[in-house]
Amino acid sequence: MPNISQTLTLVIGLILTVFTCNAQWYETQGHARIDKDSVEIARTKAMENALKKALLVAGASVSSIQQVVNGLLTQDQISIRASGSVNSIELIDEIHSGNMISVTVRADIFPQEKKCFALDLKKSLLITKSHLNHREQANIGKIYQLDSAVIRQLNQKLRSQGSYSASKALLKNTTEFSRLNASFNEEKIKQLTMSLADTTDSQYILFSEINDISFEQQRSNSWKIWQQGTYPRNFNFTLYLYSGIDGELVWQNSYKNTGIWEFNKRENIDVNGTIFWQSNYGSMISALLDTMVNDIDENIMCEPSEGKIVQVNGNKITINLGRYHGVKIGDEFSLLHSNNFTNNQGKIYAGYNVSPFKVKVTKVTKQSSTAITLDNGLLGNIQINDLAVRY
Repeated sequence: MPNISQTLTLVIGLILTVFTCNAQWYETQGHARIDKDSVEIARTKAMENALKKALLVAGASVSSIQQVVNGLLTQDQISIRASGSVNSIELIDEIHSGNMISVTVRADIFPQEKKCFALDLKKSLLITKSHLNHREQANIGKIYQLDSAVIRQLNQKLRSQGSYSASKALLKNTTEFSRLNASFNEEKIKQLTMSLADTTDSQYILFSEINDISFEQQRSNSWKIWQQGTYPRNFNFTLYLYSGIDGELVWQNSYKNTGIWEFNKRENIDVNGTIFWQSNYGSMISALLDTMVNDIDENIMCEPSEGKIVQVNGNKITINLGRYHGVKIGDEFSLLHSNNFTNNQGKIYAGYNVSPFKVKVTKVTKQSSTAITLDNGLLGNIQINDLAVRY
């Protein structure tokens, strides 16, 4: 029997260094009967069973699971023919009981590339007030409120055009994100993200920065000397999408373009008014926002729908996903028990123990759902703030 603390080597046909560090650790159990099989073969089947559960909960597709579990497992090695999903596996426990073998594995799993699941559910998204990195650039037109006006428009477009998010905007208060981002304080950003997600029941937090709204030096109608000059004005905007579950950066992108500033430079402009948004400059920003909506959809549509458990009572739980997010009576969820841990280098990772229980939704309100275990069994160590996942 191998040492249970030994890290099993994954021989994969892909170079894993091309992946980012956004992998997640999942701890789960697998079982197999020994019967006519040798202990080694039964252990292989049990580990494949455990890995399959971990991959399913992490959002892997059936084909990629088959690619992984059809690999050859020996005592000290897993040889995987083709998979970019799994970085490493640890066998952390093995129990023999009669003719059954049970193993516990911890798998480091990378997100899948555009294999989409739970498309009928919307992900809860909190959009925070943007930040003008160069506030003095707003002097012309006195458009200091552009930081909230752009987010208000983005939220409206997500609600009307977005297919995979249930968004809400936080516009009254400015977060500390830009200050923390400027100082590269990733741990504080993680704490801020998770705190906002917990307070607002959101799966994702969207931060943003307005990097540039300066004027070009050359006016656009210089040949019409009898007319007042109209000048091109820049708009440079960056989005940062974070997971509210673990505080990790999921995606970021920058958008920029130039539009003609049609207004008198001494005129104060209402950035929430129709005149501004129908102007050349406002229309240019609006077109960029349309692109942002599509990009946000693309980056969350393939992610599992994760809700926090807000109440546990025997075999019944309540989660913070409801009718507004697309949940229906009869929907089934897997349960994850939070289990953060620290590696040998002292870095903290968000980890999850995969519960053997699945639950089915029996009652739905606008913002929450009630679900019970499929076999009416008690939920064991499932607690408030653990996760319910649909993939």
